[in-house]
Amino acid sequence: MANPITCFKAYDIRGELNSQLTEEVAYRIGYAFAEELDAKTVVVGSDVRLTSTPLKLALSAGLIDAGANVTDIGMAGTEEIYFATKHLGVDGGIEVTASHNPINYNGMKLVKAGSIPISGDTGLNAIKERAEALSDKFVNGRLVHYFNNETVDADAFFNGKAQIHKDLLSSTGQYEEGSCMSNYVEHMLSYVNLDNFTSLKVVVNAGNGSAGPALDAIEKAMLANNVPIEFIKVHHNADGTFPNGIPNPLLPENRADTADAVKASGADFGIAWDGDFDRCFLFDADGEFIEGYYIVGLLAEAFIEKNTDSKIIYDPRVYWNTEDIVANAGGTPIKSKTGHAFIKERMRKEDAVYGGEMSAHHYFRDFAYCDSGMIPWLLIAELVCVKKQTLASMVKERIKAFPSSGEINSKLNDADAALERVISKYQPLASVVDTTDGFGLEFGTWRFNLRKSNTEPVIRLNVESKGDIPLMEEKTKEVLALIRAE
Repeated sequence: MANPITCFKAYDIRGELNSQLTEEVAYRIGYAFAEELDAKTVVVGSDVRLTSTPLKLALSAGLIDAGANVTDIGMAGTEEIYFATKHLGVDGGIEVTASHNPINYNGMKLVKAGSIPISGDTGLNAIKERAEALSDKFVNGRLVHYFNNETVDADAFFNGKAQIHKDLLSSTGQYEEGSCMSNYVEHMLSYVNLDNFTSLKVVVNAGNGSAGPALDAIEKAMLANNVPIEFIKVHHNADGTFPNGIPNPLLPENRADTADAVKASGADFGIAWDGDFDRCFLFDADGEFIEGYYIVGLLAEAFIEKNTDSKIIYDPRVYWNTEDIVANAGGTPIKSKTGHAFIKERMRKEDAVYGGEMSAHHYFRDFAYCDSGMIPWLLIAELVCVKKQTLASMVKERIKAFPSSGEINSKLNDADAALERVISKYQPLASVVDTTDGFGLEFGTWRFNLRKSNTEPVIRLNVESKGDIPLMEEKTKEVLALIRAE
């Protein structure tokens, strides 16, 4: 290959369209994936982006040419691929998605049999090497075949008009379209007891992404079981042009539509998803955004109520609230390094029922240890009904007990020097030094975690205290000032 493929990251594939990620690159990835895993059966899906279907079909062509049978479940969220990979018992699964990245990007998330993630050191780098090693003559010849000698220009690709002809794929007998939606919905609802649900009104914002169809199917099943739930749907229809902006509720500027709808409708709470809905974000009845950290505690409580000896995995950035909830409920809290590969690995090792990160990634043992954006809100909804408390009251009680700063990022000229300044001052004073991920230092009634980005000169700070908001705010300013004192 003339140039190296540059869209491979540590845990997935993401790149700018037409410069880093093209139909040719997608074909190469498909071929290399099937070769590296010796995969004979692969399930594929794609998010709502206009370029996702052309990429998925080029990917499928590569998989087929390398000897794999492909089942295409159509437009789907990442967790639907996770589910289908395990449910169908296939050798691997690939979701074409750029999640919350800009419109001129796309990417892929890859898993092995059993929905085990593929990262750089567990096969992703090897797939990249195989993809680059394919001869240009072979790849271009196959793409000409699949595109019926048509030239695919940039405009056609960006507008989703570049289509491998499905009749060519189908003629091989190795490509089929399928659906696991009914089985997926049944599995989602297995996490809750529908008899526990009382009347609820919930705002749901799919952000014109892939969550809408999945939610509709869940709603239909809930209503068929006489669950008294009403959904107020915002930006619900899937639309790859994203007329209301790329769905990324983690950004404060993207929360107003959900918050306003909650307040206007008098809903019990609100939910918003990112583009491939592997993360969900919650809002209380006042339209206030709830930090993912406090959702981890609530989900831990939900699982422990169902099974008191549950093991719960959490990340080390902020954790006093989670540890307190889990310990008081009779569960076992276990700290893990941040990142989905580390969390999933630790969950498998400990046989933990649930793992959560403050970034709104929530992992479930019975969901192949994968993350889901649907299971969390179902469990929260059930918890609200069972406890007969509002989501706001449950969360505000925990925020008061363990206030936190949220993650604060500082872009610096010299991140290493900033890290050294802070550690040299505070480490000698700390009662506990934790290096599970970055530096976690405890000082009795307050603590902080400081992590350096692996890819850019950025320091990430999280501060929390025990029941003292002014102290948390004071220490946040104090540490932040030292970080930024360049």
